[in-house]
Amino acid sequence: MSNENTTYNLLETINYPEDLRRLSVEQLPQVCDELRQDIIQELSNNPGHFAASLGTIELTVALHYVLNTPYDRIVWDVGHQAYGHKILTGRRKAFCTNRKFRGIRPFPTPEESEYDSFACGHASNSISAALGMAVAAEKKGEKDRHVVAVIGDGSMSGGLAFEGLNNASSTPNNLLIILNDNDMAIDRSVGGMKQYLFNMTTSNRYNQWRFKLSKLLFKLGILNEERRKAWIRFSNSLKSLAAQQQNIFEGMNIRYFGPIDGHDVKNVARILRDIKDLEGPKILHLHTTKGKGFEPAEKDPGIWHAPGKFDPETGERKTCDESNLPPRFQDVFGETLVELAEKNPRIVGITPAMPSGSSLCKLMDAMPDRAFDVGIAEGHAATFAGGLAKEGLQPFCAIYSSFMQRAYDNVIHDVALLNLPVVFCLDRAGLVGEDGPTHHGAFDLSYFRPIPNLTISSPMDEHELRKLMYTAQLPDKGPFVIRYPRGRGVLVDWKCPLEEIPVGKGRKLKDGKDMAIITIGPIGNTVARAIRRAEQEKGISIAHYDLRFLKPIDEDMLHEIGKNFHRIVTIEDGVKKGGMGSAVLEFMADNGYAPHIERIGLPDSFVEHGSPQELYQLCGMDEEAIYQRIVNFE
Repeated sequence: MSNENTTYNLLETINYPEDLRRLSVEQLPQVCDELRQDIIQELSNNPGHFAASLGTIELTVALHYVLNTPYDRIVWDVGHQAYGHKILTGRRKAFCTNRKFRGIRPFPTPEESEYDSFACGHASNSISAALGMAVAAEKKGEKDRHVVAVIGDGSMSGGLAFEGLNNASSTPNNLLIILNDNDMAIDRSVGGMKQYLFNMTTSNRYNQWRFKLSKLLFKLGILNEERRKAWIRFSNSLKSLAAQQQNIFEGMNIRYFGPIDGHDVKNVARILRDIKDLEGPKILHLHTTKGKGFEPAEKDPGIWHAPGKFDPETGERKTCDESNLPPRFQDVFGETLVELAEKNPRIVGITPAMPSGSSLCKLMDAMPDRAFDVGIAEGHAATFAGGLAKEGLQPFCAIYSSFMQRAYDNVIHDVALLNLPVVFCLDRAGLVGEDGPTHHGAFDLSYFRPIPNLTISSPMDEHELRKLMYTAQLPDKGPFVIRYPRGRGVLVDWKCPLEEIPVGKGRKLKDGKDMAIITIGPIGNTVARAIRRAEQEKGISIAHYDLRFLKPIDEDMLHEIGKNFHRIVTIEDGVKKGGMGSAVLEFMADNGYAPHIERIGLPDSFVEHGSPQELYQLCGMDEEAIYQRIVNFE
């Protein structure tokens, strides 16, 4: 366990990587120990992504020790692994503000630091981005610039990683790919690639021998660049014959080194120094332990991916009594899915590496043969669901709203085009909070609205979520989207009978005569409080409509509103451009109504990180801001 009285004799002297490089190799293990303890202490009080960063401490130190950063580029995949990187690159004193409003950003981004070479937050993009940077360096004549992609935490299961590898194998480049193989994503990683990496063995002595032999052959003039690929294929064949195992990376003409112990910082630094100047694409395969150095995290890295506050001495996580609180929307989804699956044998569940985050784990526990974790592969998840639906099953595909963006074509081409009955349950819709702009579910209403055959819905509370899920699995409903936010609902007594909601039918929550307010989704609860206050304090009579469905939109309801109100306010937990407010404007214009319409929604900009309360206030969508917009609406 950690010690809050730890002294940071070496870490205190390191403000930037050039300070680290002044140390001897023998001092690096102590730097790693101090850096690890610093992260444990900081995150015990200021929660964040914990276990992944503990697993990359030695790699991070070795990279900045050997490379000339920021001139040399390190491209992190996802960013869960990069807290040590932040601390070593001028942000140690500010690290206490990590993920806080107006503080350090949750993931690396060039907008924050020149040491952050590329944006990250969604998995599997590092190889493609780093390859582009490596090729650009060569085109610009910067032959001394090293570019490194660090990929891991399950990201190798993403299709984009393989697209990058494929291109790297055929494009002239000197990219170094570091595979941080910790056998984990957020939950334990799955699939054939995970098993392949786990089983892969190779000889470090062989790699050293081949490296020295190739340098000798170049020096003697026997080997040149034209013959290099043939030499690699020949040596790979010898290696495969000896090991009785084909290496997938070397089969693509990418030099492979490893696997090695990713926690031996001196050896990692030595190997990086030996291979960084080799020409052609290279992969260094490290075995690491997620949560390394903190026993509870090593034992249960899934829970300790982002554990919240904890005691750094005992490892006890700090929790509060939640018995009298409304449930999280994701848990209502998980419980209801099990309930529906017990009655409907066609139902199956799918998630791309988010079984606990989406609560699909509840179906996995109850009916493991009817739930599928497909790894970090959202596009595959959507098309896989389409294939299941084509053959008569009823898939519920649980994906975070921001990650659903990665499967847009799959939804159109492989589900909507054939009108297949796939239910896409979009968790984390709206502003998610501390994970920031890469994770906000801001765009789904707008990007899904133009797609034919798609039903788009959002429940205002837990009862509505249950009823929409029941409705979506009934016959002939076609592809069906249900979006809901991160966090808790509003109903402690959340269980209710499962009843059908007519598709495309909203509901009037209250009458009024001065203006109409149209909402969709849980933001309607905030609006209802603002309406009550406006009526009590200002005497305004306000009608409140819960649209429920963005598509098909309730035209009867909109006709009623268009005929009876000259002032209309639309409020949605998504971007204004192209969303629910736009749909209402289009309807009114198409049908000859000319009311004054005020639209409230997320701005045409990427919203920063912070608590949800801070961000809704920032965007003018908290109760006070909505109240002010209502009472000042002329």
